[in-house]
Amino acid sequence: MVDPLTLRRWTYRAGFLAVSACVIFIHILPFHISADALPAPDLLVLLAFAWVLRKPAYVPVLLVAGVILVSDILFMRPLGLWTALVLLGLEFLRVRRNVSAELPFLVEWMMVTAVLFALTILNGLVLALFAVPRPPLTAILVHVFITAACYPAVVAFSAFVMGVRSAGPAEREGSRA
Repeated sequence: MVDPLTLRRWTYRAGFLAVSACVIFIHILPFHISADALPAPDLLVLLAFAWVLRKPAYVPVLLVAGVILVSDILFMRPLGLWTALVLLGLEFLRVRRNVSAELPFLVEWMMVTAVLFALTILNGLVLALFAVPRPPLTAILVHVFITAACYPAVVAFSAFVMGVRSAGPAEREGSRA
């Protein structure tokens, strides 16, 4: 018989993979009607960040790396650059999970926004270093703002639809022992 905790972890990992596949599928559909439309938020990164701050065991590094690497390939981004940066941000947030669990949601939101801005700046610096063409700075900033603005919706989706909620004080105490 399978341990219930292990079964729950693998079920949520499969759920993360399924939601990620749906997001990628919807993103590659040809719905872009005009060039003036607002850019879509990076829901994959937001989903990984929201889950790692609530239940880090549900989003192992290799799973997130695989999902973001596949999105790099399908979205025709420089192969592995955004994946490496997202993993840096993910591990930064994973280390600070216990501290951020006791803070209000607004502080968590600002921390995720700061990580998104840092990752975007690092991405731009690496692309500039290798003289890779980049979109205009205003388009990049609009994308980061839209992505950061969607974080509460992703957290609400994770909590109420997927059931990924922050651990309570008793559960956090039990995981430290």
